Amino acid sequence: MSDVSKLIAEKRTQFGKGAARKIRRDHKIPAVMYGHGAEPVHITLPGHDTMLALKVANAVLTIVIDGDEQLALAKDVQRDPIKPIIEHVDLVIVRRGEKVTVDVPVHVEGEAAAETVVTVDAQTLQLEVEATKIPENLVVSVEGLEVGTQIKASEVELPAGATLVTDEETLVVNITQQISQEELDAELAEAEEEAGIERDESDEELAEAAEAEGEAAEGESGEGDAEGEKSEDA
Repeated sequence: MSDVSKLIAEKRTQFGKGAARKIRRDHKIPAVMYGHGAEPVHITLPGHDTMLALKVANAVLTIVIDGDEQLALAKDVQRDPIKPIIEHVDLVIVRRGEKVTVDVPVHVEGEAAAETVVTVDAQTLQLEVEATKIPENLVVSVEGLEVGTQIKASEVELPAGATLVTDEETLVVNITQQISQEELDAELAEAEEEAGIERDESDEELAEAAEAEGEAAEGESGEGDAEGEKSEDA
C-alpha cells in the first residue's frame, strides 16, 4: 500500500527554463498540481524530501500550501537522464476512497526449477485501485515452477478492492528450458547459414596452429631439460 508523505510546497509565479533552473539550484523541484476541475497550481517542492517520497512508483502525497492540505498522486515524474535529479513533477488531485488507474510494477520472487529461464514479459500491470491503497508492486512467485509454466495477468494476485485493467490473457511470466552452449552454437550456425553469412575459418585455423606450436615448443623444452639433467649427472 502507498505511504502518504507530507510535503510543504510554495506557490510560484515565475516560469520558463531559466526560472526552473534557478528553482533546482535552490534544491527545490518545480511542479504543477491539477484535477477535479480545479485550476492548475504551479508550485515548488522541497528537493530532498520529494526525492525520498518519489522512490516508489505511484506515490500519493499530501501537499501543504499556505496551511491547506491536498491529497495528490504523482502522475508524471521527469528525471534527468544522467544526474540523480528530478526536473519536474505533475500531481493529480485525488480524494480518499476515489479509484485511479495506474501501472503497477511486477516483482518476481523465488527460484524456478533447475535449468530453467524465467522471462518477465510484462513489467507492469494496469489496475484500477483506491488512490490511497496503491500497491508498491505485484508479487509473482516462481518458486519451483517447471518448464512450460506460464503466468497470465488473470492469475496474478491483486490487493483487495483492486480491478485488473490489463487484458487478462496478457503473458506476465514465462518459464522456458535453459539452452546449452552447444545448442546456442548450433542456433548461431543455422542463423548464419540462413542469412548467407560464411564463417571465416582462417582465425580458427590460426588459433589451432598457434596452439599446436605452443604444445610442440613445450615438448622440446621438456626434452632439453631432460638432456641437461642427464649431462649434469654424467
